[in-house]
Amino acid sequence: MVRHPGDVVLGNLGGSVVLLSATVACYKASGGNRTPRPERAFWRLWSYSAAALFLSTVAAIVATARGETGMPLYEAVPTLLSLTLAMLAFRHVPLNQRNKTDWTRLVLDGAAVAVSGAVYFGYVLLDAAPAGTPVVVRATAAAVGVGCLLALVVFGKAAVSPQARIDKGALTILAVTPVVGLSAVVVFLGGTPMGMMLLSVVGYPLVGLVMCMGALRQSLVDSGAARRGERVGRRSLADPLQYLAVTMVAALVITVSARDLDARGRAVIVGAVLIATILVARQLLTVRENTTALAGIRRQQAELERLALSDSLTGLPSRTAFGVALTERLDAGDPATVLMLDVDDFKMINDTLGPSSADQLLHQIGQRLRDICGPGEVAARLGGDEFALLLPHHDAADAERTAAHAQRAVSEPVQAAQHQLMLHASIGVATAAPGESADEVLRNADIAMYAAKDGGKATWVRYDPQMRQDMTDHARTAGELRDALARGELRLLYQPVFDLRTERLHGAEALVRWHHPVRGPISPVAFIPVAERSGLIVPLGAWVLREACTTLARWRAEHPGGAIEAVNVNVAVRQLREADFAGAVAAVLAETGLAPRNLVLEVTESAVVDGPQVNQTLQQLHDLGVQLALDDFGTGQSSLSLLRAFPANVIKLDKSFVDGIAADADRGRHAIAAAVAQLADNLGLKAVAEGIETRDQLNRLRDMGFPYGQGFLLAKPMPADECAALMAAHTPVPTA
Repeated sequence: MVRHPGDVVLGNLGGSVVLLSATVACYKASGGNRTPRPERAFWRLWSYSAAALFLSTVAAIVATARGETGMPLYEAVPTLLSLTLAMLAFRHVPLNQRNKTDWTRLVLDGAAVAVSGAVYFGYVLLDAAPAGTPVVVRATAAAVGVGCLLALVVFGKAAVSPQARIDKGALTILAVTPVVGLSAVVVFLGGTPMGMMLLSVVGYPLVGLVMCMGALRQSLVDSGAARRGERVGRRSLADPLQYLAVTMVAALVITVSARDLDARGRAVIVGAVLIATILVARQLLTVRENTTALAGIRRQQAELERLALSDSLTGLPSRTAFGVALTERLDAGDPATVLMLDVDDFKMINDTLGPSSADQLLHQIGQRLRDICGPGEVAARLGGDEFALLLPHHDAADAERTAAHAQRAVSEPVQAAQHQLMLHASIGVATAAPGESADEVLRNADIAMYAAKDGGKATWVRYDPQMRQDMTDHARTAGELRDALARGELRLLYQPVFDLRTERLHGAEALVRWHHPVRGPISPVAFIPVAERSGLIVPLGAWVLREACTTLARWRAEHPGGAIEAVNVNVAVRQLREADFAGAVAAVLAETGLAPRNLVLEVTESAVVDGPQVNQTLQQLHDLGVQLALDDFGTGQSSLSLLRAFPANVIKLDKSFVDGIAADADRGRHAIAAAVAQLADNLGLKAVAEGIETRDQLNRLRDMGFPYGQGFLLAKPMPADECAALMAAHTPVPTA
């Protein structure tokens, strides 16, 4: 322990050690590249400020060793530099949104405090400082005092700013440093050796300790070990400092007047000060009323902002808040990666369990995504069943690990309405490229997410620039397809379905084809998915249905004895979701004069399990008398269970089971195909084998008991006139 002023050299070493530790602590609080740039710059400037103050302690040791009194210039300069760097750090802390008037008011606040401080310290130091104190030493001490006052204004406004990026707790701790500085100046004014010793031995270590505590607080918040302090928009230190400045100057005016004026002059000065005081008091009452009203408005504004920036269901940031956070990172030039997450088949869950249970699921998913977020990462709900994660880096491997982690979090069993469900999610990953806006990054992640869905769902896909070109092509194709519908560029081909026992024509499947006037023939593989994603499948399907029914009616009129009984038309799940689809089918049948049994609608297994609306539509069609065919049978995950719930009339064995059944080595396909034929026979359903391309396949399928089949061996898709000619000729199946 330092007991005598002569031992100050040893005492100063403590201040040096603490400030050196503060330099390291503030630098560590700045973090690495994952820390947002404003926060990183703030703490690095504080690290430099601590380093400058460390130099001040070294200067104090030198001054003590040389027997100098007061604060020499070479000690004051690093101290002023430290204050300047600390105030510059707050350039990276937004003090609310301000217009020119607000900035002018802020400058005037600082000027009022600075001028009054200069007047006060200048007068006290020139008149009340110990005799023999050099003018330069007095001036530097006054400059330090004024700097501390300005720092109080800046620190105080930043600590209560609701938009500050730095933790409020850390800012509040740092606001103690200028208070310590002011106390040091007051101690200096005393001029006693013991006071100077306390300034060196206690003041410097205390400032360094405060810096260490602020840096520690920020590190704990960034690591998640402590919660970020909330800002409630309280008044800053600037306002009381202004009133204190006026009071100090008024006191000085009275003091100086008392020395240099007679009694009458003093009375005039005192009266003037009293009048000014009364007017200021009156103004303060008005200001207080306005402040109270403004505080209410700000509370309402803060509540509105909170509602706009947070999702009421999950408590996560909203799409707006996520966009703001992403924009801030991009504007600052910081790296950013976005993960767009969409819960697969959530509409079916919502339709089955109801909105209340679906909301419970979304809440649980939101909490899980929040829990997996690391330091600097943000989870948000963008709307519906769509979520997003913001990662503060460009690390592709880490982004992929986070995507896999998010999928595992979503796929864990969730409880809702006494049901335990297994969910899955499709995720798109997009890393911000230089110059890209927040909207572009979100769009890229959205494109990648839909690519994940198209790839089979329950997976993640990284954005590739080619995807945007594919989306552009998709948009162009959708536009041209819409025009093609209007201009009549589409046509139907019909692939015959044969009775494998009699080898005669039994039916035909309508297949849509598009011959573009410029691009030539466009494969259905290219434009049907575009129609489904764009919603054009509804008018396209309606056209196909009407055209196929019209053609069958013409065939039956032209070939009364040889025309097929029914025509097969493929129906997309998007059509089945239309509430009036069954009514539209009935209207087409009535318009074309066909009976419901003359129409076979083919649906896929995935469409059947889409949801209650689809099931209701299928039941309405069945009640109407329309035949329903389960297309691509065997490719889904619940084919057998579907036969109990789905009112099917026809089962169409998928081509993947027909391929290779003639080879004895592929006994698995052979067994499945035979089982499907037997199952259909036992259930009283028609069984149709698709994709027959060889005579051996035909013979095997016939032997298994398949009564009907279609494929290139039997007949390729053909125009309506050729199909009509085939009916007229009653041509049997080719034997070669």
